[in-house]
Amino acid sequence: MMVKICGITNREDARAAIEGRARALGFNFWPGSPRYITPERARELIGGLAADVWKVGVFVNERAETIATVANDVGLDVVQLHGRETAGDFPAGLRVWKAIRIGADFDRTALGEYPAEALLLDGTANGVTFDWRLAAGIPGKVIVAGGLDAANVARAIDQARPWGVDACSRLESSPGKKDHAKMAQFLKAALSA
Repeated sequence: MMVKICGITNREDARAAIEGRARALGFNFWPGSPRYITPERARELIGGLAADVWKVGVFVNERAETIATVANDVGLDVVQLHGRETAGDFPAGLRVWKAIRIGADFDRTALGEYPAEALLLDGTANGVTFDWRLAAGIPGKVIVAGGLDAANVARAIDQARPWGVDACSRLESSPGKKDHAKMAQFLKAALSA
């Protein structure tokens, strides 16, 4: 199970996530987020991390050229596109995870239009779950996100059978600051499911 902890803004949270065996860490480059991190700060944090932990940059409606520049400058392994991007907006030569919000109008037939390494299925708003059964049987790599914590991640994995899970807001003591106990409990529950 690939487990990603998103919204990393400081070295202590990054270390705690890695100690809990997170496979990927997310760094949010969207200025509208309370978890926003500058590329310069991300470079500082990423420079001290183990090479086997994937560094994922989260972007929202950003130009492909800007994404590629930040990815190369900072040392990202994956870019996660969390806006209205279409296949034509994907930066060339980079691993891409495309986020899709799952609402009442969810159309799983449209998922094939994204040439992404993985699809990240998320709730309609930050910290909101969706019906995880909708993710079951989608071909390729699927990551379930949105409202996950230690209390519900095993159920999400059981219902969706995803390649990975991603959590952020429910693991925080305040926006951008992780609660290390909650994060450890989530990682243990996810990796044990």
